[in-house]
Amino acid sequence: MQLVKTEREKLLRPLQAVSGVVKRRSNTTLPILTNLLITKQGSEVSFLSTDLELQIMTRAELSSGTEQGATTVAALKLVDILRAMPDGEVSLNLSDKRLTVQSGKSRFALQTLPASDFPTISQNQAFDASITISQKAFRQLLGFVHFAMAQQDIRYYLNGMLLIVDGSQLMAVATDGHRLAFASTSVEGSFARQEVIIPRKTILELQRLLEDNDEALCIDLAPTQARFTFSQIELISKLVEGKFPDFQRVIPKGYTNTFTIGHGEFQQALMRSAILTSDKFKGVRCLIAPGQLKITSNNAEQEEAQEELEIAYDGASADIGFNVTYLLDVLSNVKADMLQFSLGDSNSSVLLTIPGNEDFKYVVMPMRI
Repeated sequence: MQLVKTEREKLLRPLQAVSGVVKRRSNTTLPILTNLLITKQGSEVSFLSTDLELQIMTRAELSSGTEQGATTVAALKLVDILRAMPDGEVSLNLSDKRLTVQSGKSRFALQTLPASDFPTISQNQAFDASITISQKAFRQLLGFVHFAMAQQDIRYYLNGMLLIVDGSQLMAVATDGHRLAFASTSVEGSFARQEVIIPRKTILELQRLLEDNDEALCIDLAPTQARFTFSQIELISKLVEGKFPDFQRVIPKGYTNTFTIGHGEFQQALMRSAILTSDKFKGVRCLIAPGQLKITSNNAEQEEAQEELEIAYDGASADIGFNVTYLLDVLSNVKADMLQFSLGDSNSSVLLTIPGNEDFKYVVMPMRI
């Protein structure tokens, strides 16, 4: 039976969309998770992959006829074969439990496993909130906070992003305990407050798949599941259970010592200073005084770096140590010409914002140097 007959590029696009979630090594308990499920219904073909926490499905018109059929095949092998093929027409044919991939004089026969054995995440029948936002706006929201998510923290609720809908506001928060990023955007409609923690892997997949355009993204939220629908793609994710920290308490309020600094010059000065930090100890000192910001670093070899920047500041002097990576992360992800620095004393966290923009806040804890 012919499952697919189309141009290589048209087939590769949906396959690449779903292959990011596929397990790279054969799972001893469920080897089928290295496969993807291919389902043909008339001219429409769908591709589905899952790791049982996250599931991605995409549909495309890739065939003709009225036949119906389904199978599963090794996802990454299929993608690698198609990537290696020249442009042109490709067909996928199913016969005797083998999937044949053919293009011109190239032919590959792959083993399959029954579609009936493929596990899928059961979808919630009802969702508490359905939010519509442009792909571009949500991608930007993720870009403002994703870098502050924890990685493999024992506090599992930090290994993800808190998503809050409240009235007409959609908010995203991420923290690893050393820094916190908050971003907000407005959406159409008004919703009862709901908070969910979306796993780190789901956030990274959304960043990979969302496009920088004004096409609609629909976000459906339930207590244990979130569904994202956009551009012929449906992504279903389990949620992280647990109580996210009270981020409002972490964001400093009432700081009066503030100054603005150019994004580019601050980033360049930090990148140069970072060269002479040690690999384990990425610390830099920021000496803030009226009219001047001095950035210094050193390492075990007694080498030193010093950068001086002029700033319009007439507040109290402060000597604060930072993990330079935390500052460079925000500068790499937040594209603004100027940043505003707000500080208390040398032992207090620092608040970075965009001048005139209440929708973004970044808090960095100081470190001892």
